[in-house]
Amino acid sequence: EENYKKFLDYDIGDIVGITGTVFKTRRGELSIDVKDFTLLTKSLRPLPEKWHGLKDVETRYRQRYVDLIINPHARQTLLTRVKVVKAIRKWLDNRNFLEVETPMLQAIPGGATARPFITHHEALDIDLYMRIAPELYLKRLIVGDLERVYELNRNFRNEGLSVRHNPEFTMLEVYQAYADYIDMMNLCESLIKYAAEEAVGTLKLTYQEQPVDLSGEWQRLTMIESIEKYGGVKVSFDQSLDELRKIASEHGIRLEEHYGKGRIINEFFEKLVEGKLWQPTFVTDYPTEISPLAKKKPDNPDVTERFELIIIGLEVGTAFSELTDPVDQLTRFEAQVKLHEYGDEEAPKAVDYDYVRALEYGMPPTGGLGIGIDRLVMLLTDNYSIREVISFPHMRPEKG
Repeated sequence: EENYKKFLDYDIGDIVGITGTVFKTRRGELSIDVKDFTLLTKSLRPLPEKWHGLKDVETRYRQRYVDLIINPHARQTLLTRVKVVKAIRKWLDNRNFLEVETPMLQAIPGGATARPFITHHEALDIDLYMRIAPELYLKRLIVGDLERVYELNRNFRNEGLSVRHNPEFTMLEVYQAYADYIDMMNLCESLIKYAAEEAVGTLKLTYQEQPVDLSGEWQRLTMIESIEKYGGVKVSFDQSLDELRKIASEHGIRLEEHYGKGRIINEFFEKLVEGKLWQPTFVTDYPTEISPLAKKKPDNPDVTERFELIIIGLEVGTAFSELTDPVDQLTRFEAQVKLHEYGDEEAPKAVDYDYVRALEYGMPPTGGLGIGIDRLVMLLTDNYSIREVISFPHMRPEKG
């Protein structure tokens, strides 16, 4: 009787160790015939009442440890993420891809267009950058005769917070020698279908109350075709800059002075098309002007052998036939640096001459693919915000 009274004094949230015999009640409920118990951990803060849970979204993200205790959906989301990552690794490992690691701290940030985080190395007395992408180092490994490699790890971009962006996020990057962007397209589709089946058991999903069907063949169309089909606008590289600027103005699309034809056409896509692509769609033939690491199409140097995978209006993956020509690569790097001089803070401010030197030793024809793991998990778990699929999303400091 005394011990029972002591037990009743415990609070919800206290952690108790129990000794006894496990049995089932007449109604089939699993129970314990308690012989002895002891308090293992005292909860000094009361847990929120389970039925109502944590209502304030910011508190849920800031105190994720509490959210996971009382919110089954939050816990299931993170468990699904674990399954997605395990499935991706299994699929790639079974096809003889090697998981590798490349530097998180880089002397020259490259492989993407983004503003980097900067730190300082005291012993070397140099500034270093948290990587915005592992791409240029993974391709150095291809030069070094590792024909199939991948890395599944963090990237860091010094950008704003939103439901689609977190400054620290997880990317999968895959590179395969003697492959091209079509091979990467097939690999991407097969890999995502496999991960979906393994993690949630179906290819027919519901996202924000709308159906998403990952089964069957995914739609493929060029960027210019997509602009005409979904944006209702006809554009081409045969049009003059003035014509393209006039059409953009008519559709309320603002352009910078230094934009060339390729960048203007990409603006049409981003403003008029991307958000409308709900079902899985491979958009191909990205302009060379915005694809500094992709191989030009032999029959049309204005565009590259590149695609982006768009699902639920979000870019989930991107890939291309890698540029292997060191002379062309150097020219494009120099053009990017000029963009930085124009004031584009996301463009690199220095040429990676060592990467150009690596290409001079010879890189075989290569296909490369990147998939945003956080956005893929958002799709598979029906979460609108990227913060829901990250264990501890970045937050502003608490006041007071």
